[in-house]
Formats: sequence, structure tokens, C-alpha cells
Amino acid sequence: MQETDEVPQLTAQHRELLDQMLDKWSLQIMEALCDQPLRFNELRRAIPVVTQKSLTAALRRLERNGMVERVVTQTRPVAVEYRISQIGRTLQGLIDALLLWTTDTLPEVEQARARFDDLQREEVRSR
Repeated sequence: MQETDEVPQLTAQHRELLDQMLDKWSLQIMEALCDQPLRFNELRRAIPVVTQKSLTAALRRLERNGMVERVVTQTRPVAVEYRISQIGRTLQGLIDALLLWTTDTLPEVEQARARFDDLQREEVRSR
């Protein structure tokens, strides 16, 4: 791959992948799997607010995009384990950076939200 200082343009393909990686559950699933491989019900316990249907759909998207591997163990009964893939592991630093950025900027964001909400209430009252 040739290095360039040029910033890539946001295409439909980029948007689709980012939408799937930054959806409601994917970051939480990736964060949980970065620590250790987990079975489905262990993931449900790690993210208690996710429904079975939503977790299944998110895991399938992550597996399709190569971020998560689904491993079937040859035990009795057969068990399925999910683990972060090599590609998925490359996101760990980015996930950590996003969490750190969110933690650092959340107070400012909350202040901006409060100012915006106050202005909206004032506009509604003045009508």
C-alpha cells in the first residue's frame, strides 16, 4: 500500500462500514470481546440491556465484516464462542481513544446541551 498525505474521501462504502461499526451495540460487543472470548450468554450478561435479537444481529454484522470470529468448539454439547479477530484487534486503540475523548469532553458536551435546551425553551415561551 502506498502512503500518501491525502485524506480519503468519505464514500458510501466507508459510511456503510462506519455505520455498522458504530451502531448501538457493536462498540460494546467489541469492548467486551477485547478482554476475552465469550459465549453468547456471557455477552448477554456483559451487556444486560441488549436483546437476544439485537445481539445476534450485531454479532452477525461484526462477523461478516471480519471483526469477530465465531468459533464452534467440539465439546458435548457443542458450544459457540465469539472472539475478537485480528482485524478487530486493530480497533482496540481507536475504541480506547474514543472512550477517552468521550470521557474528557462529556462535561463540555453536557454544558452545550444545557445551553441549547435553555435557548429552545426560551424560544418556545416567546412564541
